[in-house]
Amino acid sequence: MADKQVISKPAGQALLAAVESAHLRKDIPEIKSGDTVRLQVKVVEGNRERLQPFEGVVMRLRGGGINQNFTAPRIEKIEVLRHARVRRKQLYYLRGLTGKAARLKEIRPMTSKQAAAKEAARAARIADTAITTVNTTDTSAGE
Repeated sequence: MADKQVISKPAGQALLAAVESAHLRKDIPEIKSGDTVRLQVKVVEGNRERLQPFEGVVMRLRGGGINQNFTAPRIEKIEVLRHARVRRKQLYYLRGLTGKAARLKEIRPMTSKQAAAKEAARAARIADTAITTVNTTDTSAGE
C-alpha cells in the first residue's frame, strides 16, 4: 500500500486553465479595450496572399483566455501601439465620434527613473508622517 503514489489531479477551473495555457499563442500581446492596435491581416487576391495592415482602437473584446477574440478574421500579427485609460469594457460610443472628440487618455509606461523618483517621494512622505505622529505624541504626553 505504501508503494502507491498519490497523483493529484486539477479539478474544475484549474483543469481548464491548465489545458488553455498549453494552447495559448505566446506571440500575441495583452490587449484591452481602448488600446490602439495595428493588425496584419491575410488578404487573398486571386491565387496569391498578401498582408494588409489595419490600425484602430479596440472597442470590444469577447470571451477570455483561449476564447478571447475581436472581430477580425485571418490575423497574422498584432502590434499594440498605445494603451488608453478607459472606464468601460465596450466602447461603442466611439463609433459616432471623429477628430478630437474620439481621443482617449493615453497610459504611458513609467521609465525606471520615474519609478525610482516616485518610490523616493513615497518613502519621504511616509517618513514625514511618522515624524509628525511622533511629535504630536510627545507634545500631548508632556501636558
